[in-house]
Amino acid sequence: MDRREFLQKSLAVTGALSLGQTALPTSTSASPSKTGVCIIHTNDLHSRIHAFPDDGGNFANQGGMAKLSHLVAAIRKEEDQLLLLDAGDIFQGTPYFNIYGGEVEFRLMSLIGYDASTLGNHDFDNGLEGFYKQLPHATFPFINSNYDFSRTLLANHILPYKLFKKGSITVGVFGLGIELKGLVPDKSYGNTNYLDPVGVAKEMVQELRRKGCHLVVCLSHLGFAYKSDKIDDKKLARQVEGIDAIIGGHTHSFLERPVEVIGPGGHVTVINQAGRSALRLGRLKFEFEKNRKLKTALSGNLAIK
Repeated sequence: MDRREFLQKSLAVTGALSLGQTALPTSTSASPSKTGVCIIHTNDLHSRIHAFPDDGGNFANQGGMAKLSHLVAAIRKEEDQLLLLDAGDIFQGTPYFNIYGGEVEFRLMSLIGYDASTLGNHDFDNGLEGFYKQLPHATFPFINSNYDFSRTLLANHILPYKLFKKGSITVGVFGLGIELKGLVPDKSYGNTNYLDPVGVAKEMVQELRRKGCHLVVCLSHLGFAYKSDKIDDKKLARQVEGIDAIIGGHTHSFLERPVEVIGPGGHVTVINQAGRSALRLGRLKFEFEKNRKLKTALSGNLAIK
């Protein structure tokens, strides 16, 4: 089977899966609302197209984008105001990436209907050129606010933020990436300039609030929590006022439930992360008052089996 035939068959199968009739778990049921927004999310997909092998291991026959597509399709039938986001490290982990360089991953994410993703450190594994080459296969934007790509071929191809209108609610999404120096070979990120995530986050919150956003979301590939002084999602929430939700990646954290952190001014930030390899689907449901002020945040991470 040649490359073209393989890709066509893989995409056809997964496209069919995304239209499947999988029943939605009872715990996810929610009434559609013009003043509510549901965000479902993944992180660290790591080229896991199919489920883990049925070999008796801890994740046997679990995870993968094919199974993920079933669950996303079912949730779409329940939620009118839905966003599907990813927190980076789409690449690297199975032979699909080694052979096809990310094309399969981007095309499948497009079929599943992702609204946006940020970049993780492994998304640089084929260099800036490798990432750039695969961009035409993604129908969704990539968002990052603290990597300055202005002196690279990714200039004008990565958004600092994006606004999404969901019913009467405007959602602003910005992205933060981990420091690449020492983690990624210099040649892989070239002239990309890393900017301080805390300072950038403060600027993004101010900008998005000025734009009229009722909900501010950070797609983060910083990592959930470190014992060192290294910046992470929890430290970010404590230092930056006004982020309503941080959807994280990098540390492959299987959180039982999202964590609430009280930051400056008493602002509460909800932090969530959904493991890796599409083994979990994160779910955050936000409800608003009639004046569109954030009222409640409900949550529950779903196992993909």
